[in-house]
Amino acid sequence: MSLQAARPLDPWRWMGAPALICLAATLLLGLPLRLFGAQLPEPVFPMICVFSWAVIRPSILSPVVILLLGLVLDVLWGTPFGLWGLSMLVGYGLTLAMRAMMTGQSRMMMWAWYAGVTGVVLVAGFLFTMLHSGATPSVIGLIWQLLATSLLYPFAHRLIDRFDDADVRFR
Repeated sequence: MSLQAARPLDPWRWMGAPALICLAATLLLGLPLRLFGAQLPEPVFPMICVFSWAVIRPSILSPVVILLLGLVLDVLWGTPFGLWGLSMLVGYGLTLAMRAMMTGQSRMMMWAWYAGVTGVVLVAGFLFTMLHSGATPSVIGLIWQLLATSLLYPFAHRLIDRFDDADVRFR
């Protein structure tokens, strides 16, 4: 047995770097570019972190970083301050509560869990937006965003595979 497997996780490697990569990807797809007259999709890249961090291990830092990621999304997309942070924290809490049921599932089943949690986050954002503005947001836009964000699961799977067994306290 190597000593490397027994060392605790370094928060920068499993939280900091993925959060910055998700922000960079969000900023890149947030550019006002049009391809063939259509705007680029705007998936919720931080969902990769929301799902992965809850599956990998519980942490006190995760909700704080998720809230900060959500606040950056609020500023970038012009939504009410706190909408995405709160919505993603709902998804994080749900994933954390269902973590025991997800353990040991196949890749396709985990993808289904990811899509389900993403749907809960987007519906929460939809409802929070409806409560704030008094108007109904586009359901078609919600469905497209759900599809685009659900297609990001391979990145979440990679993050989970990379750090799932890194901390022996949670085996």
